[in-house]
Amino acid sequence: MRARRATRGAARGAVAWITGLPAAGKSTFGRALAARARAAGLPAALLDGDAVRAALGRPAGRGAAERDAFYAALARLAALLARQGLTVVVAATAPRRAHRALARRLAPAFVEIHVATPAEACARRDPKGLWGAARAGRLPALPGAGAPYEPPRRAAVTAAGGRDREALAAALSAALAVVGRRAPARRGPGPGRIERRRGSGAHCGNAPRAASTASRSRPR
Repeated sequence: MRARRATRGAARGAVAWITGLPAAGKSTFGRALAARARAAGLPAALLDGDAVRAALGRPAGRGAAERDAFYAALARLAALLARQGLTVVVAATAPRRAHRALARRLAPAFVEIHVATPAEACARRDPKGLWGAARAGRLPALPGAGAPYEPPRRAAVTAAGGRDREALAAALSAALAVVGRRAPARRGPGPGRIERRRGSGAHCGNAPRAASTASRSRPR
C-alpha cells in the first residue's frame, strides 16, 4: 500500500527544450523559465548547452558527427534527469530537427520552445563573438550562417526573443500541463496576447501550442 501511494505521489518529469539560432536568447529564456518553474513548485534543472560542454570538458565540435554526438548525449542526460522527476530546461541550439526528435523520443514528456530571433538580430547581439568569427571565416559551420538551422515545424511555444514575457508564461503553462499540474492564476493581463492553436508541440500531456504575438516585444 505504501509503495502504491509513493508511486501515485511521485513527481513527473519533463524536458523543455529551447532551440533557436546562436545568440537568439536561449540561455536568457532558459534561466527565466527554470526560475518560474521553481516558483510554481516544480523541481527544475537548467542544462545550458555551452555549460554542459564546459563541464564535460568537450570542445565545441565543428563537424556534423561531433554535433550529432553531443546533442544525442545532451538528450540522454536530460531524459535521465526527467525520469527522476525533474523538469529539465535545456537551452541548446540543436540545429537539426533530428536532434530534437531524439530528445522527444527519449523524454517522459517533452515541450519544444523556439526562440525565433532573426539572424540579423542575433548577429548584432553576438555576445560570444560567434557570428563575427563566422563572417571572418574562422567558424564556417555556425548554424544559421555557414551551416543550416532547421526551425521547428510545430513548436509548443514560439518566443520573439529571450525576454518575451508572454512566451515565458506560455512555456510555463506548457511545462505544467505535461507534468499534470495547473498553471498559477495570472494576476493581470500582460502586454500583447497569446494565440493558442489546435495541435501540439508536446507529447505525454498534450501541452497547448502557443505563439507569442506581443506587439511590444522585440528580439533581444
